[in-house]
Amino acid sequence: MPTPESRLEQLGLKLPQPTKLPEGLRLPFEFVNIRGDRVLFSGHPKSAMDGSIAGPFGVVGADITTDQGYVEAREVALSVLANLKAEIGELSRIVGWVRVFGMVTSAPSYSEQHVVVNGFSDLVIDVFGKDVGRHARSAIGVSGLPLGFAMEIEGEVLITP
Repeated sequence: MPTPESRLEQLGLKLPQPTKLPEGLRLPFEFVNIRGDRVLFSGHPKSAMDGSIAGPFGVVGADITTDQGYVEAREVALSVLANLKAEIGELSRIVGWVRVFGMVTSAPSYSEQHVVVNGFSDLVIDVFGKDVGRHARSAIGVSGLPLGFAMEIEGEVLITP
C-alpha cells in the first residue's frame, strides 16, 4: 500500500501550506489537538496553497451548486491533511479515520449537504484506502458559519504513538 503522501502524488494533488490565520484573528483553540493516539481537528475551511484562508464563502444551494460544494469539500480535506501533517509529521501515522462532521451553510430547503461532504469523505478514502479511511460521518445544514464560510469540516483520527 502506498503512503498517503505518495497516493496524493499519484492523484496529482498537492497539499497547501498549513493554515495561516489572518492578521488580527485570534482563536482560543488549536486547529489540531493531539491527545495520546487521538487527534481531533477543529472545523476547517479551505486554504490557498500559501496557507491563507480561502473559504469557500457563500451559501450552498444559492451561491454555490452542489457539484461546486463537492469540489470545495475535497479542497477542505487537503487543508485538513496539511494541518495534520504539520502536527504529526507523516500522514502514514494515521491508522484510522474515526469521524467527520461537515457543516454546510445552506439555502432554505437545501437538502444535499451529504452530497457536498462526500467530497471530503471520498478524498480521504482515495488517499488512505477503505480500511484506514472509513469513518463515521454527519453532514448538516446551517444558516451561517464564521467569516461567511460555505462549509467547515471537523473530525478525529487515530495515530500511531
